[in-house]
Amino acid sequence: MKKQENSQPEVKVGYTNPRLLAKIQRMKDTGDKKIIKTWYRSSTITIEMVGLTIAIHNGKTHVPIYINEAMVGHKLGEFAITRNFRSHNRPTERSTSLT
Repeated sequence: MKKQENSQPEVKVGYTNPRLLAKIQRMKDTGDKKIIKTWYRSSTITIEMVGLTIAIHNGKTHVPIYINEAMVGHKLGEFAITRNFRSHNRPTERSTSLT
């Protein structure tokens, strides 16, 4: 029998926008702790982003998110909620008295 050398599958690396990666690399090199604004919600969080605060656009404003190790591999958009639920209508006096 022939022995397989690579029995482990290769790790998939998600897409991260190159412009965002360039900004992150600049921040790491200079040591700045400024908030990076981005509209790239589909970018995957990489290990280089850990420890930085990134403001992710939710369709209306930029939501600042601190990146930690547990977030690596997820998308930026998962942490900036786009929908704002404002509850259903309150029951009126008339509708409650009918029951």
